Amino acid sequence: MIRAIGVKKSFDDIEVLKGISTDFEKGKTNLIIGRSGAGKTVFLKLLVSLMQPTDGEVWYDDINITQLSKRQLIDIRKQIGMLFQGSALFDSMTVEENIRFPLDMFTNFTKKEKQERVDERIEVVNLEGANKKYPGEISGGMQKRVGIARSIIMNPKYLFCDEPNSGLDPKTSLVIDELIREITIENNMTTIINTHDMNSVMEIGDKINFLHKGKLAWVGHKSEVLESDNELLQDFIFASPFLQRLRNRALGK
Repeated sequence: MIRAIGVKKSFDDIEVLKGISTDFEKGKTNLIIGRSGAGKTVFLKLLVSLMQPTDGEVWYDDINITQLSKRQLIDIRKQIGMLFQGSALFDSMTVEENIRFPLDMFTNFTKKEKQERVDERIEVVNLEGANKKYPGEISGGMQKRVGIARSIIMNPKYLFCDEPNSGLDPKTSLVIDELIREITIENNMTTIINTHDMNSVMEIGDKINFLHKGKLAWVGHKSEVLESDNELLQDFIFASPFLQRLRNRALGK
């Protein structure tokens, strides 16, 4: 579990986060949603320890990471998997080289041990046969799966996903969502996803944290979204007339 307690963040005189307290549960897909400028990206960076809060605490299970030294944070970061918005693959490396990269950087595994783990992860994300291909030779959806495989190559306890469906078509987005969900459950990870994708919200939103102007405006499960009377949430989720009609139909209006 990851827990934020009264987290604030200011840049000069501008307060971006205004005291957020919430839990991100183990074995579940925890989503952070909100409009542009709501503070989602800053919050994610604080949670992954890329920034320090102006005030408040962030706990990884029983460890308060806001009190750790840079050296101590290195050990925590070895337990973190990160899926970046643009996959962040190295163009000059093959699929398997990209996936193996964290093992090369942070472990003393033998070549055989590394290859065995890479092959296992390639199978998990259904990329068999793509080992020797380069990122420019595969689709955007396949690149995202390479990113997922790399993010879990170190067997992380905590998985962070920044806009995992960015640039993908709806069908591929559903595949990526389900893959992240399956990996989360099977490995009992604490997964946190920063997303604008409403399909993700309605499909895999075990716990949804809705930010508005730097505050936590609503928390709930995907099953509670339609029936919520939170006007800020409804204005965000059902901004388009089409989605509003779907909601009214679901509620029998």
